[in-house]
Amino acid sequence: MTTNERDDLLESLATHRGFLLHTVQGLTDDQARLRPTVSELTLGGLVKHVSLTEKGWADFIVDGPASMAMTEDSYTEHLDGFVLREDETLAGVLADYEKIARRTDDLVRTLPDLGASHPLPEAPWFRPGATRSARRVFVHVVAETAQHAGHADILREAIDGQKTMG
Repeated sequence: MTTNERDDLLESLATHRGFLLHTVQGLTDDQARLRPTVSELTLGGLVKHVSLTEKGWADFIVDGPASMAMTEDSYTEHLDGFVLREDETLAGVLADYEKIARRTDDLVRTLPDLGASHPLPEAPWFRPGATRSARRVFVHVVAETAQHAGHADILREAIDGQKTMG
């Protein structure tokens, strides 16, 4: 059986989201806020961050670089994106992530051209004049999700010994 590029992207997104989501199954909100290592990272914060990052890149695909412009306020929001605040719940963050994932998947399925690109906003971490295609954005979202799923696996193992695999 052969698959097309869009099927491959959707499968990769689903696989790595699944790894990340597996790490938070059965956790309480308090456990999702724990910092079981020297890192500032928490499981709830990682899920929230991955979700918001995916949303930001999907917004970039649809709206272009203005959606990613970094301001003092957006930088503060970015840092808050790593924290499951006391007024947030893991269930709420997971529900938001599900909506964001559905939107991203819909973009993968329906964009007329995965090669369509936008210039990246000016930022110290982007090469001046660089662009990103929708294709490259989706691959980046897969990599971001996979990287943080690995972080989450370490955190969960430190909390109660549960592992995503093995």
